[in-house]
Amino acid sequence: MELSNLEARIIGCLLEKEITTPEQYPLSINSITLACNQKSSREPVMALSETEVQTIIDDLAKKRLISEQSGFGSRVVKYKHRFCNTEFSDLQLSSDQLAVIIVMLLRGPQTPGELKTRCNRLHAFETPQQVESTLQALASREEPLIVQLPREAGRRDNRYAQLFSDKQYLEQGTTSFDASVARTPSSAADKQALAARVEQLETQVSELTQRLQELEQLLN
Repeated sequence: MELSNLEARIIGCLLEKEITTPEQYPLSINSITLACNQKSSREPVMALSETEVQTIIDDLAKKRLISEQSGFGSRVVKYKHRFCNTEFSDLQLSSDQLAVIIVMLLRGPQTPGELKTRCNRLHAFETPQQVESTLQALASREEPLIVQLPREAGRRDNRYAQLFSDKQYLEQGTTSFDASVARTPSSAADKQALAARVEQLETQVSELTQRLQELEQLLN
C-alpha cells in the first residue's frame, strides 16, 4: 500500500489511539483531528481542519484502509483502521514492529535510540538490541517495510524510515540492515564536535556559578 503524508498521519493516529486509549477507540472526526494536530509526539506539527480530515478519511475508505463503526444509538460516526492486524488486512505485525511503524508514521525517520524512547507507551523495548532486532525484521521482509538511511553529518546513528509514505527515501537508503552501524563509534570529527560542545557547556556552567556567587554576596 502507498500512503500520502496526510494519510500516514491519520493511519498513525488511529493505530496509536487504539493502543493508548482503547476505551475511546474507534475515533470520531473530531478526535482524529485533535490527534493529528497534537503538538507532542508529532513531526511535523499540523493544523488540519475537520473538513480536511474528512476528505482524507473518505480517500482512505476508498482504499479500504478505514471503515465506519457507529455504536448502538450513537449519532456520531466513528472510524477504525483496517491497516494491519485485522481480518481485512494481509499485513500482520507483532507489537514491537507495530510500535516502530506507528512512531515512524507520526514522526518521520528515527534513530534506534529515538525509537527506544518514543515507543515506550506503545511497546517497551528493554535494550537497544531489541530495537535493532525489530528493525532487522521489518527491513528483511519479502517486501521491506522500512529503509535504513545513510548516516547524516553530526549524527552518531543512522535513521530509519517507513516505506508506506516515505518511499522517496529508497533513493538515498538501503533496505539491507547493518546492525553494527547503530553501534559504530563516532568518527574523529564527531568526537571533536562533542568535546567542543562539552567544553562550551562547562564554560557556561562556570559563568553561571560565578554569577550566583556574586548574587549571593549582594544579597548578604
